[in-house]
Amino acid sequence: QVQLVESGGGFVQAGGSLRLSCAASGRTFSSYLMGWFRRAPGKEREFVAAIRWSAGSTYYAESVKGRFTISRDNAKNTVYLQMNSLIPEDTAVYYCAARLNGVLGYAIERLYNYWGQGTQVTVSS
Repeated sequence: QVQLVESGGGFVQAGGSLRLSCAASGRTFSSYLMGWFRRAPGKEREFVAAIRWSAGSTYYAESVKGRFTISRDNAKNTVYLQMNSLIPEDTAVYYCAARLNGVLGYAIERLYNYWGQGTQVTVSS
């Protein structure tokens, strides 16, 4: 059974940084696409970033490109989201997600099979 556990959320001032972690277990994730999504108050959940576990190819939403970096550590079975230059609009619950195979539709949440419980990120102005 796949389990995804996020950590690293918190409260930070605008311009600051946070690193989110997603510890994955229950499978061999070499064939998986791992993603980060977020849901801001009163809004729908949206795509943030994704990474192909095997190849390391990365994909980003325009709103975070140049500020956020997604990466993975094979030995630790963990995916990271380094968030720099945070702005209040980044305030949201951040979710880790996983899907087997393929990168088409990497930003479409319904194509992901597994989800973590989410971690809150709050950015003050």
